[in-house]
Amino acid sequence: MREITYRDALREALREEMLRDETVFVLGEDVGRYWKGAFKVTKGLAEEFGDERVQDTPISESAIIGVATGAAITGMRPVAEIMFGDLSTLAMDQIANQAAKLRYMFGGQTKVPLVIRMPFGAGVNIAAHHSQSLEAWFIHVPGLKVAVPSTPYDAKGLLKTAIRDDNPVMFFEHKLLYSIKELVPKEEYTVPLGVADVKREGEDVTIVATLYMVHKSLAAAEELIKQGISAEVIDPRTLVPLDKETIVKSVKKTGRIVIVTEDCKTGGVSAEISAVVAEEAIDYLDAPVKRVAEPDTPIPFSPPLEKFVIPDENKIIGAVKEVVH
Repeated sequence: MREITYRDALREALREEMLRDETVFVLGEDVGRYWKGAFKVTKGLAEEFGDERVQDTPISESAIIGVATGAAITGMRPVAEIMFGDLSTLAMDQIANQAAKLRYMFGGQTKVPLVIRMPFGAGVNIAAHHSQSLEAWFIHVPGLKVAVPSTPYDAKGLLKTAIRDDNPVMFFEHKLLYSIKELVPKEEYTVPLGVADVKREGEDVTIVATLYMVHKSLAAAEELIKQGISAEVIDPRTLVPLDKETIVKSVKKTGRIVIVTEDCKTGGVSAEISAVVAEEAIDYLDAPVKRVAEPDTPIPFSPPLEKFVIPDENKIIGAVKEVVH
């Protein structure tokens, strides 16, 4: 075991899968020799594997995903990088109407083993066009799988699993996670899609959080225990498939749930998880479901305003106290 960053864990996953399977290749804007990826995840890969397997593309998200989808259905395993997740809007037809639907529309006669990696999220003062969290859009599209790893260990294991999957996987990476470090095995391992992880066990309230909000929720849980409140923190790790069983089991134990996400509150990931709890565990709730999410507003450029709209530890603590007391 050694301690490596989220960024390095992703790079290791890409390198190991490219060594294991020659059909795996990387494409995207500035992923190659000169820039090595906007967040340096692909650093060194072009030098090792060559320009054919690490391809710099034109500045056209629609073209990137179109090419990647075509390559996937003809036997390759492309890993496409969208430089900022917000720019997936420029490739929505290729993602939602082509990649997501081709296997179904061809009656299972073709596979679409495609991974689309996307840095996203707020907190670095780059304004409304480069700070959104849009994962809820993609959980609504049948045919797509959605991964949201919060730690280096999960990022590496989930990316390896995603690359080996025969269906398109949207792989979300929060910008503020790239420098986070964790112990990660040198040995081969994978993390299955659809299996949540209980990051912290507790008795009084369940906190379900995604991506960077997992770390804020764990920090909040540390403060809450000082105040006599034991919080269980669950990281779904993937949103499609969603591990409903782990969430429901925890709610049945604690009787309370707070859901913490960075996307907009209306129609967001927290709304879907709330619905799951309402359908499958409402009789066990001792308090209403509470959500902590961003307000329905574009992400401000102003640092104080951006800080105001992003969920933080104080907002999580406040929500927990509402349902516990």
